[in-house]
Amino acid sequence: MDDALMAEAQKASGQKTKKQTVEQALRLMIRLRGQQDVGAAFGKYRWRGNLARSRKGQGAG
Repeated sequence: MDDALMAEAQKASGQKTKKQTVEQALRLMIRLRGQQDVGAAFGKYRWRGNLARSRKGQGAG
């Protein structure tokens, strides 16, 4: 493992241990991957509802 990279990541994350730093990085990677999956689905599903009604806070029906 690149010691300089680890030191930089540890400083940036504010974590005290290498293990905590790696675990935080893994959680972030998983969360970012999930966001990419959502972004890839954008525009692929048709929304059905009443926009004016939804804007009034009455839900989509």
